[in-house]
Amino acid sequence: MRTKYILTILVVFFIVVSVQHSGAQSLTALEIVTKMQDREDGDNSISDMEMILIDKNKKTRVRKIRTFTKDKGEDSQRIMFFLSPSDVKGTGFLTYDFDDYGKDDDQWLYLPALKKVKRISASDKSSSFMGSDFNYSDMTSKNLPDYNFTLMKELEIDGVKAWQIQSIPKTTEIMDETGYEKGVIFIRQDNFVAIRGIYWVYKSNRRKYMEVKNLQIIDGVWTATEIHMTTKEGRESIHKTIIKHHDVRYNQELNENLFTTRQLEKGL
Repeated sequence: MRTKYILTILVVFFIVVSVQHSGAQSLTALEIVTKMQDREDGDNSISDMEMILIDKNKKTRVRKIRTFTKDKGEDSQRIMFFLSPSDVKGTGFLTYDFDDYGKDDDQWLYLPALKKVKRISASDKSSSFMGSDFNYSDMTSKNLPDYNFTLMKELEIDGVKAWQIQSIPKTTEIMDETGYEKGVIFIRQDNFVAIRGIYWVYKSNRRKYMEVKNLQIIDGVWTATEIHMTTKEGRESIHKTIIKHHDVRYNQELNENLFTTRQLEKGL
């Protein structure tokens, strides 16, 4: 009886694994990236962040930032306050990320030296965010209908199965706005987190390489706590940005008044 019971358990196990594998195989590229964007990313979070900027001569600058994120149904809002060093202290950045693909995301930047809030226009979103290797367009989720996605292959990264997916903007207007003419992303099959990416900079021979160096489960949420973005021209590294998140807390009580341009001017 015991042998028969064990055999039954093994048969059920292999059936479940087979079904899960078959389900993973049958997903289209668009379905995969949709699941990536729709995955659980936590509600109402607070975190401290380090932005480490490294130039081609290995000179390093470190910026400290506090970030607040609030879910508004399917939409989200994020506000960032630069705490140090002195040349960026008081700078604030606010983003409204809309789930509706027909509605453009809104972004504002406050520079204390100018004492003025500037709205980031569509033509500015391909620009570098605060001297980093991230564009303003990288600070919000992508409008998936603007892209053609192709599932290139399945592979293993550090022993974990992943999909390799190519994304190409459908129009030159999107390339101009985002700053990229093509991308290849690597998405883990077990949690739908993008752990690597290669991005071809529009009208340039430069590429950007993104890699998640540290991925943790915090309050039940898969959280990238260290991300590297490196800009290369050919094989030469031009610049690198490292983002490190510390003391990440989800399910926080956050007042809606925090996510306003008025708060940008007031600071923390």
